[in-house]
Amino acid sequence: MKSHSPFLTEARRSFHAALLESVLRTDKSGNPSNADSHNGTSVAIAQGILARLGVEAKGARLAGQMSGNQFEAIVCRFVNETFPHLSHLRPGQWSIQQITSRDRTAIARFEQYSHLEALEKAARKDPELAAVLGNDYTITPDVVVIRGLESDESINAQEVMVDADVSRLASLRATNGGQPILHASISCKWTIRSDRVQNARSEALNLIRNRKGRLPHVVVVTGEPLPSRLSAIALGTGDIDCVYHFALPELQGAVDELGHGDAKESLNIMISGKRLKDISDLPLDLAI
Repeated sequence: MKSHSPFLTEARRSFHAALLESVLRTDKSGNPSNADSHNGTSVAIAQGILARLGVEAKGARLAGQMSGNQFEAIVCRFVNETFPHLSHLRPGQWSIQQITSRDRTAIARFEQYSHLEALEKAARKDPELAAVLGNDYTITPDVVVIRGLESDESINAQEVMVDADVSRLASLRATNGGQPILHASISCKWTIRSDRVQNARSEALNLIRNRKGRLPHVVVVTGEPLPSRLSAIALGTGDIDCVYHFALPELQGAVDELGHGDAKESLNIMISGKRLKDISDLPLDLAI
């Protein structure tokens, strides 16, 4: 009797099926939608990935913003369908949401960034302050993983841990009146261009600089096929935790087949350096 595939294997297949139904397409010239049609290597690698996924979806390329929005929604669904299955490793009250509004104060509904709302209000009233602050506090994540606060009943479930006289400032305790905690910020980049790299890095640095309390996971999920462009965002440390590729083994296979030594070496450096992982690694890394 054939054994069932691991849950994350099936979830990964469903993730790819959703992409193939919407975002991952080829045009009449055979250019996949995640490829740079003006770059032969990009097209060849993207075609190799698509061939390894086993299905080809033909259709017109989606407009850039529409493609990005759909990619965000599919990534959000994947995390929603996988991360809760790891509650035995990371207990808590969790929710995963796509941030569709580009309101730069949306981040203020989380505990670590709740002070940014007051900053935004002050900046609106004072043009000089607004000029000084600029966009240094602007944070608009694509997908967020949120941890809800815990009641005293839940905290005291196994033994009495708290009462009215202790732990009155702890962020996790609902009775202290705080906001939900931002556990992870996921930036979704279907493809990578130089401007998008800088946007992701700027957002990550703003998350680091402007927090009060625990730093959330800061990650990027992408469908970019070119190792040289992946390295622009994956290499280095200090801002982004890690970059997750939508089909890393397929990318490796396509690059190997193409025989470009530089691309293969660049990819190996990112993987061995733990700067580039597969989408299936993301749920487990979020459980850390």
